Amino acid sequence: MNAKRKVEVFSAGCPVCQETIDLVTRLACTSCEVTVLDMKKNDVVQRAKQLGIRSVPAVAINGQLAGCCAGRVPDEKTLRATGLGQS
Repeated sequence: MNAKRKVEVFSAGCPVCQETIDLVTRLACTSCEVTVLDMKKNDVVQRAKQLGIRSVPAVAINGQLAGCCAGRVPDEKTLRATGLGQS
C-alpha cells in the first residue's frame, strides 16, 4: 500500500486561488490528500513562511514548495528594469 501524498494549497480566497484549487483537485489521485489552507489564518501564514511561500496561490507537495510556485516575488531590480521609479 502506498503512503498518501500530502498536498497543501495555500489560498487567499481570490478567483485565481480558486482556479488553482480546482486544478489541484482535478489532478489529484487516490494517493493524494489535498488540504486547502486559508492565508487569513496566522498558523497558515507561519506554515507558508516555513515553506518559503512569497505569493498565493501556492502548492506544496510532501512539505516541498512545488517548482511552479517558487521564487514568485517582486524584486527591486526587476521592477526598476521595467521603469518603476523613473520619470
